[in-house]
Amino acid sequence: MATMQLTTFLSAAEFLGAVRPALEADEAANNLMLGLALAIRRAPDRFERQPYLGAVQSAGQVLAAALMTPPHNVVVYAAGEEGLPALDLLAADLALNRWPVPGVLGPSRAALSFAESWQARTGRGFALNMHERVYELRRVTPPPAVPGEMRLAGEADFALLSRWLLAFNREAVPDEPVTLDEVERNVRNRLADISYFIWQDESPVAVAGKTRPTPHGCCVGPVYTPPEFRRRGYATALTAALSQRLLDEGFQFTALFTNLANPISNSIYQKIGYRPVCDFDLYLFGGSPTAARPGGDAGQA
Repeated sequence: MATMQLTTFLSAAEFLGAVRPALEADEAANNLMLGLALAIRRAPDRFERQPYLGAVQSAGQVLAAALMTPPHNVVVYAAGEEGLPALDLLAADLALNRWPVPGVLGPSRAALSFAESWQARTGRGFALNMHERVYELRRVTPPPAVPGEMRLAGEADFALLSRWLLAFNREAVPDEPVTLDEVERNVRNRLADISYFIWQDESPVAVAGKTRPTPHGCCVGPVYTPPEFRRRGYATALTAALSQRLLDEGFQFTALFTNLANPISNSIYQKIGYRPVCDFDLYLFGGSPTAARPGGDAGQA
């Protein structure tokens, strides 16, 4: 077997130059790492700290890759079973250079393999925090009609969206130490990107975002309905409408993450055309503060 070589990159452009073809070969499954790398390249000033960008190659083939935007968890990729041993080189490099790694998120086998390597390298245990599924949609199945319509969110919605998305984070990822300031900064950025949409009945009743566009697809998330408006089909209608808008804009597919502990959202998204692609797992490491997670349930239906 050819020697494995680890390379770390100072820029997202260099990282993408090495790993982009491998990630695009299964774009929906790899939308998180690919979308984050493209976001870093597009707007590096939005990331407060230098990201970790690493890849392991052998004979010109990418075996594994890792991306981390501190204080978030490291996102990992492995090229099938043969790529799993290469994750140990990434774990070793992160440990040697004392990167603060609160947890790992990635396809199930890759995430577990990295977690085991991290434990062996650092002595820190790990625990499964969330089991997720990536879904892909290429054609919308219209849901039953509900009152209202989708509209683009604007600056006038800033306070409302900040409250809602703070509530979303506390409900969907209760271990995440998000602050109102962090939420407000994210809302301002995404309003500037024209990426939040509201379902408007007599008043705003649900929000959905488009995020992390990739060359042929775009992720939908978060999706949130306040408790007082749930069980009325608003989030389902909004997700379907936003997904259709993205397809109409020229994307070949849309993708979203769901928490498999939420059977309602998993069922609803499949009814409007989303199909399972792969499972993602989030492991948190012992002895470190829990950090924000770039994945997450698409939200409450």
